[in-house]
Amino acid sequence: MKHISFFLTTPQIRSRVKTVTRRLGWRTLRPGTRLWAVVKAQGLPKGARVERLGVIEVVDVRREPLRCVLDSPSYGRMDVTREGFPHYTPEVFVAMFCGTHKGCTPESDITRIEFRYVDEGDA
Repeated sequence: MKHISFFLTTPQIRSRVKTVTRRLGWRTLRPGTRLWAVVKAQGLPKGARVERLGVIEVVDVRREPLRCVLDSPSYGRMDVTREGFPHYTPEVFVAMFCGTHKGCTPESDITRIEFRYVDEGDA
């Protein structure tokens, strides 16, 4: 099973409040795919191990401009909350996302991934 990193949103994954994530890549991901949510998957120091947070299953995947979060206020507020940032406005979320993803602008096409948590009994 492939890893997906949640370094910037580890607390939201641990508390299971995050059900949507946006990525610059992941273009071939399909609904039904199960992934290991991990703290960090790349750039680990020699001898370090990947810290697994749990298994997630992709429910929906689509490509859209990041600015969709800004263009539709109700969609933006809902998705920013689903990203695990209920206290952020869509504008603050987009600025944070662009600031943490090199070369990203509000016009960048991103992959929006909706997922559910898979309990151990379901895995």
